[in-house]
Amino acid sequence: MSREIIYTDNAPAAIGPYSQAVRAGDTLYLSGQIPLDPATMELVAGGIEDQIRQVFANLSAVLEAAGAGTADIAKLNIFLTDLTHFPVVNEIMSEVFAEPYPARAAIGVAALPKGAQVEMDAIAWCPRG
Repeated sequence: MSREIIYTDNAPAAIGPYSQAVRAGDTLYLSGQIPLDPATMELVAGGIEDQIRQVFANLSAVLEAAGAGTADIAKLNIFLTDLTHFPVVNEIMSEVFAEPYPARAAIGVAALPKGAQVEMDAIAWCPRG
């Protein structure tokens, strides 16, 4: 099985020894995205809604670089420092995704890199064009 590294300037650069995404066969594994502005590498201003929207924008940029979109996500993992924000995640997810929705997990965590309140990673179906 071949392996391809996916990279785009439209999503934050890796802040450690990892790739934004790796395509292995027809599966795309997306690394966790936090709400960094790709241009400044700083957390977006605003509250949790702004952070969630930026995370989805970052994931979308990596998916696009691979030739995929949010509709191709099979599994989404969401990490929140405060699970009371879960209804906001659901609201924004209903804007980003249409049925059938991806499988999903939501995990409460003590802290995330750079003080982010949310991080998401995903697995998508992404055959080579």
